[in-house]
Parts: sequence; C-alpha cells; structure tokens
Amino acid sequence: MQPEAGWFELVVTSRKAIAEQVVGLELRSACGDRLPAFDAGSHIDLETPAGVVRNYSLCNAPGEAYCYELGILLESGGRGGSRSVHEDLTVGARVRVRGPRNHFALQPAEHTVLLAGGIGITPLLAMAEQLHADGRSFELHYCVRSRGRAAFLDRLNARPYADRVHLYLDDCAADRKFDAERVLGRPSQDTQLYVCGPAGFIDYVRAAAHAQGWQDARIHFERFSADPQAACDPGGHFEVVVQGVDGVFTVAPDQSILQCLGKHGVELPMSCEQGICGTCVMRVVSGEPDHRDMFLTDSEHQSQLFTPCCSRSRSTRLVLERI
Repeated sequence: MQPEAGWFELVVTSRKAIAEQVVGLELRSACGDRLPAFDAGSHIDLETPAGVVRNYSLCNAPGEAYCYELGILLESGGRGGSRSVHEDLTVGARVRVRGPRNHFALQPAEHTVLLAGGIGITPLLAMAEQLHADGRSFELHYCVRSRGRAAFLDRLNARPYADRVHLYLDDCAADRKFDAERVLGRPSQDTQLYVCGPAGFIDYVRAAAHAQGWQDARIHFERFSADPQAACDPGGHFEVVVQGVDGVFTVAPDQSILQCLGKHGVELPMSCEQGICGTCVMRVVSGEPDHRDMFLTDSEHQSQLFTPCCSRSRSTRLVLERI
C-alpha cells in the first residue's frame, strides 16, 4: 500500500500486559529507520485491526528516535478499536500510523504538576522524562482504582525521579487516596498543571483547581474522547452544501453533518466519529464553523480545516469541500 496523507507502516516489536486491561506496545520501523521525532505530550494515530483509527499518547522519552511506546486500555464500552488491539495485535504485526501530533505540549515553568487518572498516565510519562532530562522541578501524581490497574508502575519506581511520583489508590486507606485540595494547594504564578484521564476525573481536578485559585491559562488537560459538554449543546438546525454535490442538506440538532450527508447518499471517509482521528477532515469554503474536535490545531482551524463528524455551524449555512 502506498503511503497516503502522512500514514506510514510500523511493526509491533514488543507486547506485554502492564496492568489489568492495559497492554504495552513497542512499535519500530521494519527497516530499523529513525522515526519522526516527537516531544512530550504527543500522540500518534493508529489504524487498529478493526479498521478504525484511534489516537494513542507516546509514553517513552522524547529523545528516543527508533521506537514508539504505547499503553492501551481495553475499553469495554468502546466501538471495538481497543479490543482489536488487545486481541489481534501480536509481535510481528504491521500497523499503519500517522503523526506524531501534539495538542498537549509542555509550557516553560519553574515548577510543573502532572496529574494522571488511570490510563491518563501515558502522556505524563513522556512529560516526566522530558522534565527530568531538562533538570526541571516537577511532581507526578497518579490516581488509580487499585495497584493492579497502575500501568508502568515498575518503570516509575525504577526511574531516578521516583521520589517525585505519588500513587493514590481508591481501594486503600483514606491517607492513600487522592486529596485534590492538599495536592493542588495555593498555586504559584510560576507553576503549570497538566491533567489527563477520564472525563470525570479531568472535570473534578479542574473544578478543584479553580476552587484553589488556579487560572485557566495554567491548567492544561487532554481528553480521550470528545468533550461531553459540547455533545449536550448541539445547537439548532443549519444547512450544509458540499462542493461538487447537488443539493442543500439540513442538519438536525440530533444528527452530525456526517450522518446527515450519509442519509442523503453522500459518502465520506470516517472512523472515530468523535473528532479525535482526522479521517473525515474537510475544508470550509464559506460560513462560520463551530469546531468541536480534538484533532486539529488552532492554526488548522484558522486555515479552515473542519471535522464534520462532531463539529457544527454557527452560521445558517456551511459550504464544505472534500480534501
């Protein structure tokens, strides 16, 4: 298969269980070539054996040039992407990936607080490695339901910065549970906070940080799915026109642009349907888009790139073109 739109092929060179329902994968070039460089907080898009695209954070040290390391949680309520990774990706398997991309980059700070919930540890591992390599002040707080669910725990305990890692277990005594007020404390103007994990965990930490006086500019977070608040506010009807396609299509509040177009026989590529993979990206010709994806950067939004799977329109009509 010829490379397309930035996709390239890697081989699974290592696979192991690293926690309950979490598998760790190492991906390398079949020819031993250097891989595209990445920085802390980056992710890659991976085409799973189920044929859907998912993005996964890179959790190895950013300076490593020949492999990508991933930690992938089995999502029981998902659409099959993670299950096919757990069941079908074995050592020697070839996978298509794209990237790396970064929407969660480290900002310069005198001190950095890293706060992970569950599988949210993956991008924060790379951040801890980068901060340690740079000699920067940081602390890593890791919240999990039980010790068996703590991925990469052996690795964290073996790192030179192990004394900066704090583990909190839901099934242990009260003094081992996460105390947001104590951990976040009263913020310094020179401190940045990075949060990653399930949506409920992120919302809880953000609310606790605001209560402690943290400013939004110093709270950085990354979700693994579309913002649930955006999904609860679909807005009203609007019209969509696709250049080269006859017709004007009315999108209802309870359907996506992709669903509307598909209902009228306009087929577009799709995968995640949550704005996290970029498979369906189009370009806005006219109209005012309401961007709700987590795939495109601000500059890409400004250049009129658009995800019809989840984003909507602020104007009464949106004219789109295929890329």
